[in-house]
Parts: sequence; C-alpha cells; structure tokens
Amino acid sequence: MPRITPNLWFDTQSEDAAKFYVSVFPNSEIKNISYYGEGSPRPAGSVLTVEFELDGTPYLALNGGPEFTFDEAVSFSIDCADQDEVDYYWAKLSEGGEEGPCGWLKDKFGLSWQVVPAALPELLADPDPERAQRAMQAMFGMKKLDVAALRAAADGKA
Repeated sequence: MPRITPNLWFDTQSEDAAKFYVSVFPNSEIKNISYYGEGSPRPAGSVLTVEFELDGTPYLALNGGPEFTFDEAVSFSIDCADQDEVDYYWAKLSEGGEEGPCGWLKDKFGLSWQVVPAALPELLADPDPERAQRAMQAMFGMKKLDVAALRAAADGKA
C-alpha cells in the first residue's frame, strides 16, 4: 500500500507550525524545507513546504495562502497513556489556542486535536451500560479530560 501523508494548508505559518509540533512530540524532526522560486504566486525565497515527522509519522505543511483554513471536520487524536500525558499535550497544544469540549482543542494555528486518555474508551465500552453512560455524561461536562473524575462518575461517586 502506498504511504499516506497528511498535508496541512497554512497561509504563511508552515515553518512555525512544523517547528512547534516537532517541539511538542518526542522523536520528531523537520526533514526538508522547500522554497518558492521566481515567477511563483508567493515571493521567491519564501517557504513553500515543510516536510516533518511526528514520532515517525510523516506530515507536509504547505504555505498555500489564505484561501483555506482548518476546521473541526478534521482533527488529530492523541492517545494518552495517563493523566500526565493528557496534561502535557493539553497544556502545550492549547497555549495560544482555544479549549473545546470533550477533550478537543484548537492549537494556535487553528488545527484541531483530541487529547484522549486510554481510560476513556475503556469506560465508554464498559459492559455495564449505566456505568458507561455516567462516564459519557461526565465527559460532556469537561474540556480537558480528567481521568479520576471520569472514573468517579462511572462508579457513581461524582
């Protein structure tokens, strides 16, 4: 199967965004930067694309202009092992951005992320439907997800 690479369209912030994402995620790096040449729709020498990897997954960021912007129709989900990881990614990615409901946020570039603790899918798939429903209702009242509060709600102690 061919490799699938997410392409992110920016106005002029592709290099700043790639540097930011590489700083947030471990085992990440910028692989290549290409530039507009003479006769291009943007000034010659300005950044055209940035190829980068986040923990081994390739991405491409393009400075394509203001015509397109991000919305919540596409988001990246971060599967976090525990509350410490949730707290880390939430703090880093929401800084300068916008917190949303149920573990969603937009970063300072407008890209949507879901910061999800491993406990959430386990709680929502609990064989006891009432327990799962209590966890879901608790999630609906949160911005950043709180594992202890989700567990307490599931156990009927919230």
